[in-house]
Amino acid sequence: MSHFSYHHRRFAFAGRVWLLALLVGLASLSYEARAAEFQPLEIATKSGVKMFSVEIAKTDEERATGLMYRKELPDGRGMLFDFTPEQTISMWMKNTFISLDMIFIGADGRVTRIAESTEPHSTRIISSGGPAKAVLEVIAGTARKQGIAPGDQVVHPMFKKR
Repeated sequence: MSHFSYHHRRFAFAGRVWLLALLVGLASLSYEARAAEFQPLEIATKSGVKMFSVEIAKTDEERATGLMYRKELPDGRGMLFDFTPEQTISMWMKNTFISLDMIFIGADGRVTRIAESTEPHSTRIISSGGPAKAVLEVIAGTARKQGIAPGDQVVHPMFKKR
């Protein structure tokens, strides 16, 4: 009986190790798949061009989920929400664990408004305050640190070129 128990435990342990390796592998594939969807975005500011790598949220589901449930967002990364056509946009921070800067952008690619250091988990509505085509969400403090201001030009294929 003890010999059977030993082998049973050994196989059970090997099965758990294999399952853990599979889950880690799937998690890394998921991260790589998400990372493969990053696109470059530039913002021309008074102090120079600032470069970002952004995920695109263009479907209703992607826009509804956004950066919810994420525990971190590295500097230089962000999420660009496509709300085509241009409209008044309302956002909130429900289920969002990290403070963000929300940069509202018009159809011409100009920054129209910045909501700095939004409050995690808040259901308070954050409005574009007028027509906007997109919102760029970046880690809180980025707009101030990078000198991003209303009127700055965002360069990305989503916006019309002048």
